[in-house]
Amino acid sequence: GAPPAASGTAAPQAGSGRVSFVPAANEDELPAHFRLAGHTFDFQTAPQPTVSTQFSIALVTFPSPVETPQPNNNTVHCEYFRPVAAGKHPGVIVLHILGGDFDLARLFCRTLAANHCGALFLKMPYYGPRRQPDSPARMISLDPHETVRGMTQAVLDIRRARAWLAAQDEIDPQQTGIMGISLGGITSALAITAEPRFHKACLLLAGGNIGEVAWESAELKGLRQRWEQQGGTRETLIEALRAVDPVAYAAHARNCQVLMLNASRDEVIPHACTESLWLALGRPKIIWWEAGHYSAMRFIFEGLSHAVGFFQPASADKNRDR
Repeated sequence: GAPPAASGTAAPQAGSGRVSFVPAANEDELPAHFRLAGHTFDFQTAPQPTVSTQFSIALVTFPSPVETPQPNNNTVHCEYFRPVAAGKHPGVIVLHILGGDFDLARLFCRTLAANHCGALFLKMPYYGPRRQPDSPARMISLDPHETVRGMTQAVLDIRRARAWLAAQDEIDPQQTGIMGISLGGITSALAITAEPRFHKACLLLAGGNIGEVAWESAELKGLRQRWEQQGGTRETLIEALRAVDPVAYAAHARNCQVLMLNASRDEVIPHACTESLWLALGRPKIIWWEAGHYSAMRFIFEGLSHAVGFFQPASADKNRDR
C-alpha cells in the first residue's frame, strides 16, 4: 500500500488556531510571578519534511505571555513531533541545554515520538530564532536579575505550551510531562512547581539551590566575579536567585511523578544541589551515573531508554522499570 502521509514527501498544509489557557484549580496558591489569568492565544503551525513513518514534525509558534523589549524573543518557537499511531498519547515538553544544543533535544523528541509520545521541543527565551541580533540579552546572564526575568518567562512560556499540547486531539491531557537536560532540567523542575497539571517530569543532570550552583560552578565564574565587584556576596546572590529556585517552591510539585538522572561526579551541578532538589521533591526515584556533567554523554542512550519508559502511556506502566 501507499506509505503514510507522514513520510514528508507531500507535507500537509500549514495551519493556525486558537487555544484557551484555563488557570489551575489552585492558581491563587502558586508563586505570584508564575500565575496566569484565563485567556486565549493564537498559534501557527508549519509542517516540516521528515523521512519517518512513525511521526510527523511541525514548527509551532505562539506569542509569549511576557513582552520583552526584544521583539524576536516575544514569539515562542517550538517543534512538534507528533506520533502517527491512532489513539490518545502522552505529551511531553522537551527543553534544551544551556549551550543551546538543539540536536540533543531533538534526539529525545524523535525517540519519544517513535514510542507513541507526542514531544514538543520548546526553545527557551533568547535562544535560536528568539535571539535579537545586536542585543546582549540572554536567558542566563551575568546579571542574576536578568536571569530571574529570563527563567520566569521560560516558565510562563512552558505553561502556555502545555495548554497547547493538551489541546491536541492525539494527546491525553491527563498524561502531560516535561523533561530537560542541565539548564533544561532545572527549568523543568521549576515548571512543575508552577504548573500543577504536569503529571511527570524527567530531570537530567539537574539540581536545586541554584544560587549555590551559580556561586560554586566553574562555568559561572564570570557571574560570581562580577557580582563580587558590585559588592555582592554569596548570601545576596542566593537571595537574588531564590525567585527561580525550584527548591523554594517544590511543595507545589508533590503530585508530579519525578525521575532524576544525575552524574555522581558532576562538576557543574554540585552533588549537594542535586540532593537538595531530590529531598525537596519528596525523594523521587534517582539514578546516579558514574560520570561528570559532560562525560555523562556516554550514558545518553541509557537516558533515552529511561525517559521513554518513564513517559510511556499509562497502559504501558508495567514495563517502566525494565
